[in-house]
Amino acid sequence: MIIQWLGRSGFKIQTKGQGDEITIAMDPFSDGEGLKMSRFQADIATMSRNNENHNNIDAIRGEPFVITTPGEYETKGVFIYGFNTIIEEGKKKDKATIYKIISEDISVAHLSAISDSLTNDQLDKLGNVDVLLIPVGNAGSLDAKKASELIAQIDPCLVVPMNFQVAGQKSDLQTAESFLKHCGLKSETAEKLRVQKKDLMTEDTKVIVLTI
Repeated sequence: MIIQWLGRSGFKIQTKGQGDEITIAMDPFSDGEGLKMSRFQADIATMSRNNENHNNIDAIRGEPFVITTPGEYETKGVFIYGFNTIIEEGKKKDKATIYKIISEDISVAHLSAISDSLTNDQLDKLGNVDVLLIPVGNAGSLDAKKASELIAQIDPCLVVPMNFQVAGQKSDLQTAESFLKHCGLKSETAEKLRVQKKDLMTEDTKVIVLTI
């Protein structure tokens, strides 16, 4: 499995389903604030929120199987589970969907732009997580402190931060460095995360900061 961060909450995941190469687009976003969404062909697309930072399906080429709501899905040998959460942005509340993808015997959880810890019921629904995609940049989503606390609760093998400030981006997000200082976990930087099940046979949680 190969995981590539696109910026904001967007990811491109390449995996094998039923022997075929499968590409998954998660939270494709609209261009703006100094970031441009990559255009590529996908077999599956998930959108966790109905706003421009998460729902730009027009950026995805081909005819993907599109998932926008909670539920249980299976297509091309890939399993996707989604359940509701609420995001608070100031006085506003918005629905979002947390997704868990299982492929190649690896589970990947995408926490959208959640702004608070998960409830015990949500943690039960999430279950075991190998790779956790988690917002860390504050500005409406988790800050470094809350993200670190949630990572300790979920206890994944690998953590991939998202929705943080990058060079050229015009926003008020915190940087990945702020999160790394707070979480105290071993970390490394990479352009892409290449992961196999055998890589996850460890008790230590590691942070992989992906570049765009």
